[in-house]
Amino acid sequence: MIYLCIPNNPTGTTLTREQLKVWVDYANRIGAVILYDAAYEAYITQEEVPHSIYEIEGARTCAIEFRSFSKKAGFTGVRLGFTVVPKDLKCGDVALHSLWARRHGTKFNGAPYIEQRAGEAVYSEEGHKQVMEQVAYYKKNARVIYDGLKEAGYSVFGGVNSPYVWLKTDGMDSWEFFDYLLEKAHVVGTPGSGFGPSGEGYFRLTGFGTYENTVKAVERMKRLK
Repeated sequence: MIYLCIPNNPTGTTLTREQLKVWVDYANRIGAVILYDAAYEAYITQEEVPHSIYEIEGARTCAIEFRSFSKKAGFTGVRLGFTVVPKDLKCGDVALHSLWARRHGTKFNGAPYIEQRAGEAVYSEEGHKQVMEQVAYYKKNARVIYDGLKEAGYSVFGGVNSPYVWLKTDGMDSWEFFDYLLEKAHVVGTPGSGFGPSGEGYFRLTGFGTYENTVKAVERMKRLK
C-alpha cells in the first residue's frame, strides 16, 4: 500500500503529472495499491498539478482515490466524502471494487440524508459557484500570510496549492515559537512537531479565517521582526 495525500496535509506539497506518473508506473510494476487522498484538490492552482490521479495513464489499475467535502465545502464536523475504486483494479482475478462494495454494503448504512442533500448542493451550478468563491477567499488569505511574512524576513513555504503557510521558527523549537507568538503577538498557529519529528523547527499558519483577522495577525507578526 502506498499512501499519497496531494496537495499534502500538512505541507501543501504537490506532484506534477510527470512526477505522479512515476508513482503510478511503480505501483503497477510491483503490484502495489496507491491510496490517493485528494481532500485539498479544490486548492490546486498550478496547471501542471493534476486534480485527480485518474488523469494519469495506468492509474485505474493501481489506485483508489478518496475525496472529502470538509476542506472544499466547509463540511468539517459534518463528515461527508466518497471513495473511487475502479473496476480495473484487481488482485489476481479478484476485483477490489466488488470487495469494497460488499464491505461497504454490510458495514455502512449510508450518510444521513441531510448530509447527502448538502453534498448534492455542492455540485449544483450555484453551489459550485459559492464553494469556489469560498476557496478563493481562503487562498487569498494564505497569499496574504505568505507575502506579508516573506516581506518581513521570515522563511516561508506553501500558500500556493494549499490554504496553509509554513515558516521556520528561527532557532526555537516549534512549541517555544508557539508560546513566543502567543505572548508577544497574540497570534495562534500549529507547532510543526505535532505532525511528527520532521515538523520540528517549523510552524503552520492557516488561511481558514477572516481576511480582516488574517491581515491583523500578519501585521502583528511583522512587528516581531
